[in-house]
Amino acid sequence: MDYFEREIEKIKKEGNYRELPKGKSLGGLIYKDNKKMINLASNDYLGIASDIDLRNNFISKINKENFIPSYSSSRLLSGGFDAYEELEESLSRLFGSEAAMVFNSGYHANIGIIPAISDSKTLILADKLIHASLIDGILLSKSKFLRYHHNDYEHLEELIEKNKRDYERIIIASESIFSMDGDEADLLRMVDIKEKHNNILLYIDEAHAIGVRGESGLGLAQEKGCMNKIDFLVGTFGKAIGSVGAYIICKSVIKEFLINKMRSFIFSTALPPINIAWTNFVINNLNGSINYKQRKNNLDNISKKLREAIISKGIPCTSTSHIIPYIIGDSAIAMQKSNLLQENGFYALAVRPPTVAKGTSRIRFSLNSNIKEEEILSLIKLL
Repeated sequence: MDYFEREIEKIKKEGNYRELPKGKSLGGLIYKDNKKMINLASNDYLGIASDIDLRNNFISKINKENFIPSYSSSRLLSGGFDAYEELEESLSRLFGSEAAMVFNSGYHANIGIIPAISDSKTLILADKLIHASLIDGILLSKSKFLRYHHNDYEHLEELIEKNKRDYERIIIASESIFSMDGDEADLLRMVDIKEKHNNILLYIDEAHAIGVRGESGLGLAQEKGCMNKIDFLVGTFGKAIGSVGAYIICKSVIKEFLINKMRSFIFSTALPPINIAWTNFVINNLNGSINYKQRKNNLDNISKKLREAIISKGIPCTSTSHIIPYIIGDSAIAMQKSNLLQENGFYALAVRPPTVAKGTSRIRFSLNSNIKEEEILSLIKLL
């Protein structure tokens, strides 16, 4: 036990100690220590998860027969429920794809898909700032992998030219909207690079773009018009969609392959059908009762105001989205500033190593459409 105690003390001295927060979330607010705070740390980007009217609408359609609280097995063991087939059909129709497949979470997806589709004859070229789940998926694979400088496509092409003859296939892996800096990948450039070669596949994680980008909320790939040119288009339901789980948009042969090869799919109990039905309800109402465009417009407006305010203070900010870092550097100072914001009614959290690189600790503002413009202006004044 001495080892664990020493390690905890070391983490505390570095200013990187974590503990589970106390309090409760209600709507766009956090209640903690008898204080009400505006929630600037939620991934409920469109306010869907906290929309009581929307939940009541969904619940009104539920009865004893279709309220199924557990799948109770892997999808491969007990057969399918209609809810799963309906959701995957909805996704295929919305994305205009051959197939779609649903998983338990974005983490399950990334640690399962990548090892399934790669082997010792595969090279994975990954953006330097990809999410931890993608890194873990790569490490679980038998593939060699190299990191290219963040959003540096000349470096990516250099690595391709140097290595393309040594591998049967190359997989380029990136997020579309990056989770810590809020900036975006150049998807069209990546598609162009892919199409220059006959042995390159493109893996894009749209976790932070689905629901908030694109004409109908289908992500950055929809916005850029390249959905059908990405081999593995992955996203989550646990953020802007206000639900739980993840998906891949792909060719039918890829879905068939994953059903037979993806360990985190084969050996996991499937999500409850009631959750799947809620997800299907949400994605089919994005451009109906959910008023996606109205929510997105407010989110875009408040995000722009906060980004411009941070940049005006001379603080580096490459964000093009609703995820906006306020980079401080020192972990202890980041914690102090986080506490100060909370004392003034803004629940914003410090992000520290190992989540971000040493020396880049920050306040990560994760905005949602429940936040009013006057609240953002108050936050800017406080900053």
